[in-house]
Amino acid sequence: MSAAVPGPASSAAESQRRERKKRQTRDALVHAALTLFDAKGYEHTAVREITDAVDVSERTFFRYFASKEDLALSVIRERADALVRELAARPAAEPPMTALGNAFRASLGTLATDADSPGGQSLYLRVTMLIVTTPTLLAAHLGARSDQDEALVRVLAEREGVDPLTDLRPRLAAAVFGGLAFTANQVWQADGDGSVDAMMAAYDACASQLTPALAGHWT
Repeated sequence: MSAAVPGPASSAAESQRRERKKRQTRDALVHAALTLFDAKGYEHTAVREITDAVDVSERTFFRYFASKEDLALSVIRERADALVRELAARPAAEPPMTALGNAFRASLGTLATDADSPGGQSLYLRVTMLIVTTPTLLAAHLGARSDQDEALVRVLAEREGVDPLTDLRPRLAAAVFGGLAFTANQVWQADGDGSVDAMMAAYDACASQLTPALAGHWT
């Protein structure tokens, strides 16, 4: 008698199990790395120490990340990718800056609280603070930001039906949004409350001051 051939449902379940296992391994590597970066410093942490903490091989590490730098920036990259996806999904009736703000809020909802961090900070905040205190990571992050900005420009242009090569408005809107998000991040980090709600509040506070800051005198 021939062996039973797995049906579509069984194959899908197995595929989901493998993907879940991959994600668990990847997340374990990120958490172990951040714990070691906090304890020893980014520059003084070796890949082997990260893999030893998770009990996997260095070969496994390099299946997920090209380097320590890639691991650290992956958290920021995922959040940036979520922002672009959320912007593309916003209703067409929303004006560009409204859509950007709502997409930012929605993408922040994907940030998980890191139970292993002091005060239960979000993983995103831990990585952000690591980047701003590590010159090599900060330089790499600033370089990667240009790719995110270009993705936002493309989506904004598509939403509004304009050519970003001849119309400056998508690029200006992305630049203004980037300034708001950067300032909100600074406020968030200084506040000491690493929650997603605190980040949303910081962004809303910055956005509420945009028009007063640009229109007329401040007194």
